[in-house]
Amino acid sequence: MTQEAKRFLNGRSFEKKVLWVQIPPPAPERSLAGYAVWLSTKIRQTTIPSYLKRIVRLSKLGDLDDTERIKTLICTSQVSEAYKQLLSDAYEYWVQYRGLVWVRPRFTREDKPILLPLELELDALIANTKQKLSTFLQFLKETGCDSGEAWKLRWIDIGSKTVNITPTKNHLARTVPISENLLSRLYKLARENDRVFANRNLDDYRNNYEQVRNRLAKKLDNPRIAMIAFKSFRHWKATHEYAKKKDILYVQWLLGHRRLENTLVYTHLVNFESDEYVCRMAKTPEECKALIEAGFEYVCDIEGVKLFRKRK
Repeated sequence: MTQEAKRFLNGRSFEKKVLWVQIPPPAPERSLAGYAVWLSTKIRQTTIPSYLKRIVRLSKLGDLDDTERIKTLICTSQVSEAYKQLLSDAYEYWVQYRGLVWVRPRFTREDKPILLPLELELDALIANTKQKLSTFLQFLKETGCDSGEAWKLRWIDIGSKTVNITPTKNHLARTVPISENLLSRLYKLARENDRVFANRNLDDYRNNYEQVRNRLAKKLDNPRIAMIAFKSFRHWKATHEYAKKKDILYVQWLLGHRRLENTLVYTHLVNFESDEYVCRMAKTPEECKALIEAGFEYVCDIEGVKLFRKRK
């Protein structure tokens, strides 16, 4: 160091000066872990893994901060329009998280026929799965709730033949009836935490169900079963209740919809001119009770035997 520099540092010569050093702000966290934490303040916990999977997929194709590049990749991906929309949804949150700007593309979802499963097909799935998954499917069938709502069910939500449904998405909270059979099955499950079903990721649980479902479809040689998703139980319940009660407002309440327009789609699934029924007979009060809890309706008495029926 020169003598002149030493004198400057010691303040012996030169006019003292204040040096302003502009320190750049720290770069925002770019890790997926940071994104996941930030995302937890924006969307429900059960959907975070799905968003992370889509972001990871995009990150393998290009720099996530290159918005034009990612936009082009999304638009040209060899996937359905619906999945492009899902990729766009996930990337929109990444853009917000990083403080970026992009022009978000819009995609038109393709209308596809809604699979309305037969009750016998739902019952086959319920009967051929392990205890916890079987009870989960029975819960979907009886309540008509969204799988995310079932996943959030807590032990304290179970009442005397009713359950409180904590809403997901934009649904409404509600209390719906359940059968004694389902109530008994719920209480036979192990209490691992404060929730009845949620002991891992819902997507993993769904993947496990799909594997079991696909094996059963091959075993029974029924390809329709391989198309039954969790939401199919909700479609069946809504359609079944509308066919039985002819009350669309009741179905709206049951599904937790805020807008009637979201419920009206189920009315198009019912063919009232070609109803088919499953018939059962009962001789004792216990048999009558079991049939009613299973959804059968009383028809008439014939020679001391009570007849019940239920739409397929």
